[in-house]
Amino acid sequence: MLRRLAAAAQSRGQLEDALARRDVPPDVARRVLDRFTEVGLIDDQEYARMFVRSRHAERGLSRRALGVELRRKGIDDETAAVALQDVDDDDEEQAARGLVRRRLRTTAGLETAVRVRRIYGALGRKGYPAGLVARLVREELAAEGTDDADAGPPADLGD
Repeated sequence: MLRRLAAAAQSRGQLEDALARRDVPPDVARRVLDRFTEVGLIDDQEYARMFVRSRHAERGLSRRALGVELRRKGIDDETAAVALQDVDDDDEEQAARGLVRRRLRTTAGLETAVRVRRIYGALGRKGYPAGLVARLVREELAAEGTDDADAGPPADLGD
């Protein structure tokens, strides 16, 4: 268990799952994890904050996607909500805009409709709402001088 913590920070939920897979009795696992929490080896709040900062910065994930990943890692909703406050609307929009710009650069030779469909798909997978994506796509297409007639949400995102 200490090796897992030395390799990378983990949530209490992740460690509970690891102990359960090793058939550690639940009462023993609870005592061990309580002691780890007591001495500061496990801190779900700090883990969640670190996770949100790194995943938002490195992968450009939205708050919604980050919340889903935190729950998957065993972080409760209250702890996740506190950590997600570190990403405000401006941070989220800035990250989404950066993703839109990158996708527009990498799809420069394609038809506008194809470019837009790919951007919607990419940002949708990262948890961004369609309204925000539509606005950013229109703005960035206008900035590059491309006709934005095809910049609305695509009917079929499968490309």
